[in-house]
Amino acid sequence: MSVGLDHDTAEFATATISRWWCRMGSQTYPEARELLIMADSGGSNSSRTRLWKVALQRLADHTGLRLSIFHFPPGTSKWNKIEHRMFCHITANWRGKPLTSHEVIVNLIGNTTTKTGLTIQAELDTGKYPTGIQVSDEDLAQVCIEKAEFHGEWNYRISPRPK
Repeated sequence: MSVGLDHDTAEFATATISRWWCRMGSQTYPEARELLIMADSGGSNSSRTRLWKVALQRLADHTGLRLSIFHFPPGTSKWNKIEHRMFCHITANWRGKPLTSHEVIVNLIGNTTTKTGLTIQAELDTGKYPTGIQVSDEDLAQVCIEKAEFHGEWNYRISPRPK
């Protein structure tokens, strides 16, 4: 989990995915050729956010992975079982503790465990993620995107561009 100091943007979201892939995912799944990303329908990783798609293209190019992005329908992020399983334990772990610094927050998140074996790794992301970045039609047209059969407006695949 990334704890950011700057804005929650599409670039912050993709930086978090990239960091996870480089530090954990690629070691756990060395033969992977595709990565499934489940996202909610609002905010920085919305299916309508042009910068999200452009940033995902850069991630696909960097990793060589085909990215399958599936968005939960609006108002249904509670269906994300992993997220809800994780956050209920994080909030229980820091209940009653003053969140006085980023270090305290990262340590409380990172020291969250459950009896069933859930462990969470957390780190501070000190990157700068400016808001208001505009994506041109030309930049968006460079994204190798393919709509999924089911709700292609919400679900799609982004392939690495040929080198």
